[in-house]
Amino acid sequence: MKLRSLLFVPGDRPDRMAKALASGADALILDLEDAVAASAKPEARRQVAAFVAANPVERLWVRINPLDTPDVEQDLDALSTVQPAGIVLPKAEGGASVDDLARRLTARGNATARILAIATETPAAMFQLGSYGGAARLEGLTWGAEDLPAAIGASTSREEDGSYTAPYQLARSLCLFGAAAAGVRPIETVYPAFRDLDGLAAYAARARRDGFTGMMAIHPAQVPVINDAFTPSDAEIDHARAVVAAFAAAPDAGALSLEGRMIDRPHLVQARRILAAASD
Repeated sequence: MKLRSLLFVPGDRPDRMAKALASGADALILDLEDAVAASAKPEARRQVAAFVAANPVERLWVRINPLDTPDVEQDLDALSTVQPAGIVLPKAEGGASVDDLARRLTARGNATARILAIATETPAAMFQLGSYGGAARLEGLTWGAEDLPAAIGASTSREEDGSYTAPYQLARSLCLFGAAAAGVRPIETVYPAFRDLDGLAAYAARARRDGFTGMMAIHPAQVPVINDAFTPSDAEIDHARAVVAAFAAAPDAGALSLEGRMIDRPHLVQARRILAAASD
């Protein structure tokens, strides 16, 4: 499945869910956690379950409440009669928490939903980012810079220019490496200034440069920018095909010359990734 753009939609806003289907996002995340007030959660569960039932497409994911809260059992019970493509797990704390969620889903008859773990929202989670390898149904890791500052007593996660302070740069990096070590997708966090599309384009471009394969969105206007950033260009695809062809023609070579530059096996790995992203 393509997961370049993942658009959050409040679970208590069915009108926005219907509109979001036309946004072009690769996935919608119907949110039962932060976007929904406690008093509205029962109705949100009903609305989300009804929307998933009425739209049996692979693009629908649901963000549940954290595993250590009473709300999560009600979330999972509400989803037991439908089959969303995936579940977003907030405040994940390592592979064991993903396995725990997978067991709870299976017990309710859902044996197929994939899991995207938000892996940096608690201090304990930071020490578990190398533990996700082999976790059941894990599709990817993403991160966030909102809950963690509150948890550790920080006043903000950002510098005055909007860039992340050192602790949150670390969280981002460890999420990226943790996903790579586990062999799953690294998904970049949201860009809060949803009207700043130029800033978003630069942010998403940096994310792809660093190795992220997709990004979460909070507004439909962000989706085309994110999709463009994470879609290989024609020039990238042509170059990747040339790299693959060059090594196919010389399978025993460790390094080759292509277009006036030396290439070696890491270039082949990257070329294959570009072609895989283009064919999703």
